[in-house]
Amino acid sequence: MQKLKRKWRKSSSSGGGGGENDDDIDKLSLPTRDDSRPLETHEQEELVRSLESNQAQQSLLWRSVFAGLLFCYVMFLVYSIYQQAYSPWDLRYHAYFMYEVESWSIITAGWVAVLVCSMAIKGLMHNSKHHRRWLWSSCCPGLFLMFFWLHHMLRLSKFRWDVLWLPLGPLSGAGICLYVDHLLNESSEEVRKLRGYMYSYKAS
Repeated sequence: MQKLKRKWRKSSSSGGGGGENDDDIDKLSLPTRDDSRPLETHEQEELVRSLESNQAQQSLLWRSVFAGLLFCYVMFLVYSIYQQAYSPWDLRYHAYFMYEVESWSIITAGWVAVLVCSMAIKGLMHNSKHHRRWLWSSCCPGLFLMFFWLHHMLRLSKFRWDVLWLPLGPLSGAGICLYVDHLLNESSEEVRKLRGYMYSYKAS
């Protein structure tokens, strides 16, 4: 990407004295090999394919990183569910709600949180045009879970800031995945636009 930017700037600055309109046109054209000759068709194709490959690798990397972080959070949630099922109220962040919520409600909320995170992971890693539906769908149970925990936290004699992750954790995870997907799709769209500029440049 950096190499492309340098080539782009070089081609935009070449020719001098072209005026602001010429500069605007140059910004939409592919870079040139030197100051006198534009890139040939196969050179443009090579450059665009290289950018597409790089963008695909970067997209997979970042999707995997955030999906991996969310998966670690899922494992923590499963551990919490297990502890609540076999040793009720042993965990401090569950013990706060001992007199407010039934044990089965805590366990159910834990599984809902696992569902939210799993849907977000699937949406982030699923390679299809409908993958964003999974991301948006994960926000719905995430909101329900947030209201559930906040309702019971407000009923406590003292508001416990150290368990704020219970209502916000799953929803935040889904929101972050949605934002990462948005950024990566924007990057992919820029590469697709570059391919379109390549053909319009050759036709002009």
